[in-house]
Amino acid sequence: MSEAPDFFPRLARLLNSGQSRSVLLCGDIQDLFWDGERHTPLIPFLLKKTQTAGLIQIVYELNGPIRIGDADRDKLRGAWVEWKAGVDPATLALDDLRKKGTQLEFFQQEFDRHLTSAIGSPTTALELLRQLTICSRAALREHLLVIVEGADMLLPESGDLSKLNDAQMRRISIVQDWFSDPEFTAGGDSVCLLAESRSLVHSRVSRMPQVLSVDVSAPSLDERVRYINEFLAESQPKPQLWSTPDALGECTAGLSLHALRQMLAGAAYAGEKLTPDTVFDKVEEYIQTRLGDDVVEFKKPSHTLKDVIGFTRLKKFLADELIPRFKATGDKALPGAAVAGAIGSGKTFIFEAVAAELDLPVLVLKNIRSQWFGQTDVVFERLRSVLEALGKVVIFVDEADTQFGRVDANAHETERRLTGKIQQMMSDPKLRGQVLWLLMTARIHLLSPDIRRPGRVGDLILPVLDPTGDDRVDFINWVLDAVKLEATEGLTRLDLVQRMNDELLPAEYSAAAFASLRSYLKAMQPKTWPEVLAAVHDQIPPAIGPTREYQTLQALVNCTRRSLLPDPEMDLEDRANWESRLLELELEGIR
Repeated sequence: MSEAPDFFPRLARLLNSGQSRSVLLCGDIQDLFWDGERHTPLIPFLLKKTQTAGLIQIVYELNGPIRIGDADRDKLRGAWVEWKAGVDPATLALDDLRKKGTQLEFFQQEFDRHLTSAIGSPTTALELLRQLTICSRAALREHLLVIVEGADMLLPESGDLSKLNDAQMRRISIVQDWFSDPEFTAGGDSVCLLAESRSLVHSRVSRMPQVLSVDVSAPSLDERVRYINEFLAESQPKPQLWSTPDALGECTAGLSLHALRQMLAGAAYAGEKLTPDTVFDKVEEYIQTRLGDDVVEFKKPSHTLKDVIGFTRLKKFLADELIPRFKATGDKALPGAAVAGAIGSGKTFIFEAVAAELDLPVLVLKNIRSQWFGQTDVVFERLRSVLEALGKVVIFVDEADTQFGRVDANAHETERRLTGKIQQMMSDPKLRGQVLWLLMTARIHLLSPDIRRPGRVGDLILPVLDPTGDDRVDFINWVLDAVKLEATEGLTRLDLVQRMNDELLPAEYSAAAFASLRSYLKAMQPKTWPEVLAAVHDQIPPAIGPTREYQTLQALVNCTRRSLLPDPEMDLEDRANWESRLLELELEGIR
């Protein structure tokens, strides 16, 4: 097991190499971290891991004092006096020291006064820290490491400077001047800003080329197992596990160590054995709390492909190609699939069954756009962090065209940025085979072409079409199963199926329409086959035919598998005919 979390070597490399003197630490910064002896919060962890000769550590915690060790404070006070007075007190003769005593004492008191006035005054604190780095370069042998907590609250992103108060604008100006100073950049002092998200820190600071960021990711499997073993060794009473600490560590992917501690402590106190179900419930609760109930939800589909009526060719394709490639890893794995088809065609039901067959965590993406400026980027960063921590996971997005829109000049900046980040994540080699995207949409043409390209969900775009032939007969029989009548008045069930197929039901009859008809017959409870026929005849489809035709044609035009088209032997002329019909419908105002 590694002795330090993954982020620390990256941070140390940036600072030790001088590549950056201002680093933004963001991500899971509120968690616990292994410092070689025990698990501690981030600031104590950083202080211990960076403790070395020739380095003075300074910590500024929001609304608290600037913390400096006693011996280091004396060194800084002496350097401050030397810098301000222009002379080193240690080199003065006794007579000179008596003459300058009052002036030197004034600068000593000034130093202490500045430290006191910084308490509860973030603007004063930041300016003093900037001055200390100037003082360090002028009069101090040691280098400074300044750790600033709550950078997202000190320097909040607003989108517009006019929305900031004077103190906030002053702090942004101080930090800009500080980090862009060539002498600071070339010097030996370093500043580490802590914030949950880079997007929460004002862009005038976070987007400075001098400021590099390091992500603090969720704890790895090794880190979780180490913490579980540590808790089991120290806890009295001990929580009961259904299996080994390694198995528990596998199941807790996505949890922070704080959340893991809460779960273990609760189980130990209650004397209840932890089971996989209770652990998964805790993971779901934690992730939904972190991202927000309006952003994601966990779905546990109870139906499988065996429960899907009709769709014979599609189900065979799903079982033979899509599911095995979703379960694969590396180059064999699919990054995802887009599912197109007219409204009511059964897309969501079918692919919920696929998700159940995969036996993987299923996250339903509901809405990652926020009405608040900058929050969309924050939500996305949290989402990515969660996905990387969870391991293999399915992202299920219904109405994907409304979630991920356009990237053209007419789209809102937030929409373009969000869609761009989603595209990058879909094609990220690091996440290939780990994060599986299932995008459902009746308007596949409204998805960004960059999302539909190969290497993203464009590897597989599947059409879900209205049932025809034997599939349509399967649906009709499924509908009639709701009434369970014997042959009456010379009518057999076979006669009824044939009349419904040939006469009563329109040629384009969707899976949703069949489900609605079945529900209607269940509610009506007809006593004879003629009553069934009358009930079916009474049903009139809504006037959405042209819209459904347009959506079906878009699904066919965008399909990436010949074997799933109505005619697998189609040629380019057929596709050209579909495109011509689409243009005709668009001229009629159908979109």
